[in-house]
Amino acid sequence: MTVSPVTTDLDFSAPGRQVGKLSVPYSYNLSGWSQLQIPIATIGSGDGPTVLLMAGNHGDEYPGQIAIMRLLRELTPQQITGRIILIPALNMPAAKASTRLSPVDGMNLNRCFPGDPNGTVTQVIADYLTTVLFPLSDVVIDLHTGGRGVYFYPCAHMHLVDDLEQRRRMASATLAYNTDLAFLYSDIAGSGLLPVEAERQGKTVVTTELGGGEVTPRAIHKLAQQGLRNVLIHLGVLAGQEQTRSSLGLPPTRWVQALDSKDYIFAPESGLYESLVDVGCDVSAGQPIGALHFLERPDRAPTIIEAPSAGVVIAHRGPTVTQQGDIAVCLAHDVPDEVIATFA
Repeated sequence: MTVSPVTTDLDFSAPGRQVGKLSVPYSYNLSGWSQLQIPIATIGSGDGPTVLLMAGNHGDEYPGQIAIMRLLRELTPQQITGRIILIPALNMPAAKASTRLSPVDGMNLNRCFPGDPNGTVTQVIADYLTTVLFPLSDVVIDLHTGGRGVYFYPCAHMHLVDDLEQRRRMASATLAYNTDLAFLYSDIAGSGLLPVEAERQGKTVVTTELGGGEVTPRAIHKLAQQGLRNVLIHLGVLAGQEQTRSSLGLPPTRWVQALDSKDYIFAPESGLYESLVDVGCDVSAGQPIGALHFLERPDRAPTIIEAPSAGVVIAHRGPTVTQQGDIAVCLAHDVPDEVIATFA
């Protein structure tokens, strides 16, 4: 097996607080000897779980990046039992460019796992996570939003993994984010996802979709930051009193799922997308949920997108300008009681 070319100035086994970098070798037109440097930190004390905490898998998803930077500045080893590894912007070139894909090699980091130590920069990063950081970790937290392309009702989400003990751990940690909705999703856009590789290694995996778009309201930042702290407390790695929906005076989290390809509704043609239903709203079968308008034919009636079944709109198109084949709406449905019973 080829050893990863990524190097770091951190000692992951050392207690205390360290802030350093991952150095990924690469070359480009103006330099044959260059490094892509990704900031990374560890905060550790005593015996406990190791939590790998990441955001910026897609560069244009910022609430998680800000939440992790806040934690990095605020946490002390005295608050930790175990170890937290923090990477605020995993895909650093994309974070700087505000893009989903890496501008270095045009690749989607969240489709590159398990990675390749001899591949492009993005594949090398994926391989380092797969072969070095995941094996060090008990829990993998990967924070997302819908980026500029999709707006999600803020939710923590997870895959329905086959291993029931792993599933219970993941569901419990997902609920600790205290979002209104918890979402079970399927991989309709290809393979190679970071959570799938971490799940394959048996890790407790926690992920989110916290809104999306260029504007991030204060409520989203607050949820990203408070929810993340609460998950770390739940996991036993951060000192504090865990908050529940009940202790916050909120109703129980509603579990929803989109596991059928028909739940993902794509634009049948290009146009200007108008959302007719806000995310988080329940809809009935046949209800109009979106409309496509046509700049070049202002006299033409819009194409109406209807809900194929009853459910809740978990996400819809972000930018108004929409190309044929772009996701228009994701429609979720309540998780059956017999599945929820496997979470306990």
